Parts: sequence; C-alpha cells; structure tokens
Amino acid sequence: MPSPPHSAMIMAAGLGIRMRPLTLTTPKPLITVAGKALIDYGFEKLKAAGVSTIIVNKHYLPEQIEAWAKLRGCLTSDETGHVLETGGGILHALPLLGDKPFYVLNSDCFWTEQGTPALQRLAETWNDAQMDCLLLLCDPKNTTGYSGGSDFVIEPDGKLKRQTENALIYIGAYIVHPRLFSGAPTKAFSMNVMWNRAISNGRLYGIEHHGHWFDVGTPAGIPAAEAKLGAG
Repeated sequence: MPSPPHSAMIMAAGLGIRMRPLTLTTPKPLITVAGKALIDYGFEKLKAAGVSTIIVNKHYLPEQIEAWAKLRGCLTSDETGHVLETGGGILHALPLLGDKPFYVLNSDCFWTEQGTPALQRLAETWNDAQMDCLLLLCDPKNTTGYSGGSDFVIEPDGKLKRQTENALIYIGAYIVHPRLFSGAPTKAFSMNVMWNRAISNGRLYGIEHHGHWFDVGTPAGIPAAEAKLGAG
C-alpha cells in the first residue's frame, strides 16, 4: 500500500462479563495491568505507528470510555442502547473511518514486540489489489492467558483457511478495507461473517506475530500477565 493506515478503530463496547466483579464498576478496557489500562497498550501502538484518527466504540459504562477518549484525542462511536457485535460495531463507525484501509484493535488484550512492530509489519504486508482483510495471528505457545482453540493456518501464498487444531490464533489486530462491508448485514453481526466472505473470495490473509500475546480475560489473568511481563 502507498502509506500505512492513518485511521483505526479500537473495539471497547464489550460487557466484560468474565472479568467480574472488576467490571461491575469499570469497563474492561480500563482495567489496569502492570499500571496501565488495557486499552492504552493498543492506543500507544497506534500512535507509534503514526495513526492520526482513532475511533473507540462505547456501550457499557459509556461515560468512562468517553472520558478516556477525550483525554487522548480519540473520537467515539456511540453504541449505547444497541448490541452490534464486532462486525456491526465497525459498520456503524465506517462514516468516521474514511474510505481507505484502517486498523482494528481489540481493547482487552495486548502484545509485546520482537523486531519490527506488528502494526508496521501488517502495513508493509498489505496488498490492496489482493486483500480485503489482513489478520495478525500468533502461535498459542507464545501466549499468556489464552485457553481457547486454534483459528487459522496461513497457506504458502499468505491466504488464510480455518483450522481448529495445530493452527494459529487470531490476536485482536488487523487491517481491513471498507469495501469488505459492502452488502453486510444491517444489524448485529460478528466479523467472522466478513472473514468467511473474504475466505470464499480468496481475500483473507494473515501474518504470524513475532512477539508474545496476552489475553487478560479474567481477574486471575491480571497477575499472570504481570508476572510474565516482569519476567521479560
């Protein structure tokens, strides 16, 4: 692509049910790990990558998300009163994101780098003629706090296919072109609907992350992540 994405969306509308009781009074993205709010890990990576327009969606305890966004110069996409899921949330925010490829980051997980930063690697790998979406994936062995199954394998040409065993996992970061949402459902839907469409069109690609990924899904995940970070 001619230049890296200049816009991004941080997904911050979840209820954080597994993180209760901490999330009874604080939205999950604002839970702190090693002295920093979860959402700040991704925000700082976006700023380091030169992203100038950052959209944050809000739904649960929206006033706290709004206050965080204002302090950091981010815009908010209001999902108060609606449950739009991941795909519906992005579709709702598209008018704020522009007509060029943009980053999407989850706000409840983060990663450490090894070598070239992951967002830079995504931007350098992006091929607008071939791709509608490019996912950041990780070997489950290089994660802390993750207990789910596998998601994808990267084929020799970089395309992704779904595989539930002996494969890589999606770690909450990607580049996507707005054209992928053409003809999308008009109500709540998961990004998996869009990824399946991209797979069927041969336009879902991925790269493997070179660092470590932290999935902080429960209160017990906080000390586990902090211990790993402290150990380097």
